[in-house]
Amino acid sequence: MTRRTALHDRHVAAGAMMVPFGGWDMPLHYGSQIEEHHAVRRRAGIFDVSHMTVVDVDGADPGAYLARLLANDTGRLVPGRALYSCMLNADGGVVDDLIVYRRAAGAPTPWRVVVNAATREKDLAWMQAAIRGDEARLRVREDLVMVALQGPAARALAAPLLPPGLRAAALALPPFHAAEEGGIFVGSTGYTGEDGWEALLPAAAGPRFWDAAVAAGFAPSGLGARDTLRLEAGMNLYGQDMDEGTSPLVSGLAWTVAWEPAGRDFTGRAALERERAAGPAARLVGLVLADRGVMRRGQKVHTAAGAGEITSGGFSPTMNRSIALARVPTGAAGECQVDIRGALKPARIVKPPFVRNGRVLVD
Repeated sequence: MTRRTALHDRHVAAGAMMVPFGGWDMPLHYGSQIEEHHAVRRRAGIFDVSHMTVVDVDGADPGAYLARLLANDTGRLVPGRALYSCMLNADGGVVDDLIVYRRAAGAPTPWRVVVNAATREKDLAWMQAAIRGDEARLRVREDLVMVALQGPAARALAAPLLPPGLRAAALALPPFHAAEEGGIFVGSTGYTGEDGWEALLPAAAGPRFWDAAVAAGFAPSGLGARDTLRLEAGMNLYGQDMDEGTSPLVSGLAWTVAWEPAGRDFTGRAALERERAAGPAARLVGLVLADRGVMRRGQKVHTAAGAGEITSGGFSPTMNRSIALARVPTGAAGECQVDIRGALKPARIVKPPFVRNGRVLVD
């Protein structure tokens, strides 16, 4: 049986098309995926992302635990900062990608981790098994709702909805920072390539906050728009652009691996070092289709350096053309062809992202 978030009734009342996703009943769209996409790029949209798994971490030495668990270096974080990282297996494959926050002094727990919905049980088991002794304790926050407030006007529209003591701090947050007060946690993170926040608050307060945000001008937005927005922003989707069989080095995520300090022996490090020394055989690139048609996951890409495959693809409402992420041989560049239902269509290899902060970044 699929689970429901605390905002489920709001979605149904708004006419959302509900679909199963990662074990949850979630809104795909509220009538027009494209209109929701444009609302986020041009003004502001609100997403229910309560299906994500929020885990608070404390214990005798949670910092040492996270330093070993994650490929990125949480030791660089001061209170109020966040980073994006992958959890790796011993072979360097991606168990999941996540965001970790070092909470401000005085918070109930020093660390907060947000992992994906579809990998929830696997992630929690992996994280629990990595604990040594009493160094860390995990608390899954079932009592919270999480909403993403995204778009160029998101901060201005959402600030009046926050407690007075939190507004100024939230408005001043640089990317990948967080502030909290009175049980409301606001992070300057997102999955759309636009400015905005991801906010966590008590489940009982969620419906009221959602209503106030919609009244303030936020467009309710579903999974469909979230996917086209993240694709335009060049953001990976777990299970497509990376998984347990692919490393960050072939998934466009080498920047999330912190090699220093050299003595930090995170899980998967030895495998990544071998791969780096040999030179990765593939890389993740962007594709822009030159012809009519839509690129989709699994389609073959033909380059002068050899064959590759699309990992994520679709139609870009902002660019009004098809774009994709693809894993291709390391030396591939320039023009290529994509096999769309047996027809070879011309495309071009580009460096993602395609769109950020409302601006198209590729020709």
